[in-house]
Amino acid sequence: MTTPATTPATTPATGASWWTSAVVYQVYPRSFADSDGDGIGDLGGIRSKLDYLAELGVDAVWLSPVYPSPQHDNGYDISDYQDIEPVFGSLAEFDLLLVEAHERGIKIVMDLVVNHTSDEHAWFRESRSSLTNPKRDWYWWRKPQADGGPPNGWGSAFSGPAWTLDPATDEYYLHLFAKQQPDLNWENPEVRQAVYAMMNWWLDRGVDGFRMDVINFIAKQVELIDGPAPATGGGSPMGAQIHEFLQEMHREVFDGRGGRHLTVGEMPGVSTDDALLFTDPARREVDMIFQFEHVGLDQGEHKFEVLPRSLTALKKSLSRWQEGLAETGWNSLYLNNHDQPRLVSRFGNDTSLRYESATLWALVLHLHRGTPYIYQGEEIGMTNVRFDSIDDYRDLESLNHFREAVEEFDLDPGTVLAGVQTMGRDNARTPMQWDASPQAGFSTGTPWLAVNPNSVTVNVAADLASERSVFRFYQRLIALRHESEVVALGDFTLLEPDHDALYTFTRSRGEETLLVVANASDAPFTDLLPMDVSGADLILANYPATTDAAAPSSNPVLRPWEARLYRL
Repeated sequence: MTTPATTPATTPATGASWWTSAVVYQVYPRSFADSDGDGIGDLGGIRSKLDYLAELGVDAVWLSPVYPSPQHDNGYDISDYQDIEPVFGSLAEFDLLLVEAHERGIKIVMDLVVNHTSDEHAWFRESRSSLTNPKRDWYWWRKPQADGGPPNGWGSAFSGPAWTLDPATDEYYLHLFAKQQPDLNWENPEVRQAVYAMMNWWLDRGVDGFRMDVINFIAKQVELIDGPAPATGGGSPMGAQIHEFLQEMHREVFDGRGGRHLTVGEMPGVSTDDALLFTDPARREVDMIFQFEHVGLDQGEHKFEVLPRSLTALKKSLSRWQEGLAETGWNSLYLNNHDQPRLVSRFGNDTSLRYESATLWALVLHLHRGTPYIYQGEEIGMTNVRFDSIDDYRDLESLNHFREAVEEFDLDPGTVLAGVQTMGRDNARTPMQWDASPQAGFSTGTPWLAVNPNSVTVNVAADLASERSVFRFYQRLIALRHESEVVALGDFTLLEPDHDALYTFTRSRGEETLLVVANASDAPFTDLLPMDVSGADLILANYPATTDAAAPSSNPVLRPWEARLYRL
């Protein structure tokens, strides 16, 4: 057992929870840093970079799964909840990581994946062994329909049906994701108690909280599973029991622990009304959620059908969430994670204006109200990768989509590959680019996934040595959130919602108002700003101050991808 990070549960000056002024950094362990040369990142690699993270100034590190796993979905198929995957290290090394992170004031947040397990988990091996096994009801088993088909028409998030027939007992089991990821039956109280015991085991060990993978899916619409006819169509499978389950989880796991632990629920398909219930402190469910609305705006019928980016749609979506949780609840802020393409490639200009667009989106996102999440490499402006062949990709979702689209629907392989290149999850999973050496300083061996070729110029060492450092810009933003009540807690007001290039808003608290103006385009912005900034203090900008006499201070021209933060 290790001592938790000593951050107070609330900020003394405001009485607000500690995470309102905190910034979280996500580490994808297998791609962050490899300490033993096997080509896969590990706990030793993470430990070696703790000083780097402390220099950046982050308050917590969220680790994607490091549990034992067959790795069908890169660790999100867990075969043992209370151990460490040997390729990453050991429990002793994990304990050392906790100690060394806490010494630097950095909390460690684990990924909690309890909608499903691996099909190699001991629980599932027992469950599938016979119809009468005591753990049979720990998963969703159903008899075939009269025609031999599955119980309903639900599809897997990774292509194909969400039901697989197990020939040993001639029943189907449910898996909302890969067939190697059977869904746990949270209707069974024994399942819930086993999960809570495991969570308490990690918290007692010193872990500082959980990011909860697709946690709203643990509650199923049982009436659709057991209905008289197959259920078809999309939408969320979330059942109404979700609030009961999360409140019980809070009672069984977090009550009495002093409010120092972070709970973040990943919840696809939820609305702002749902989020108000989930994050209302009085209901004692979770501190904040990850919602997906804003990262689905540039997708068609599926994520690999890429639509043109609409700044107005993005602004209105994020603003609606700001307004929806303004009085009660809390937002999490992200544009990038292990499941999303690199933000500078998706939302910006990742070639000639990479620094400018990377820092613009950093300023815009971190000045919203909520807890910002930085995904590894985001702080140096890492970009998407474009592999020339589907054989170079490793992501199960991308590979399944390509196979299904080409083999079953006879779509053009080049067109399908273009969608994977743009939206595939491996864009975020290429190894962290530390320097210009072979394998980008990530490993002395052959990486499990190829390094982005631009690592020769885009890397930590080069960024830190540059006068235009994305890292240093993020550093200032993090410090600003730590220091400023307006940034942490101020009211949000979107300005110019219909402008297709200008992203501008204010943050206000008491007598202080901050103004963000950002030109999210490749062309100069010469229109009128929504406010006169002639007497304002320029707090932060991603361009040097202009001396152009034709651009008066009351209404300066914004250069391509220029972003400014003013105190009015």
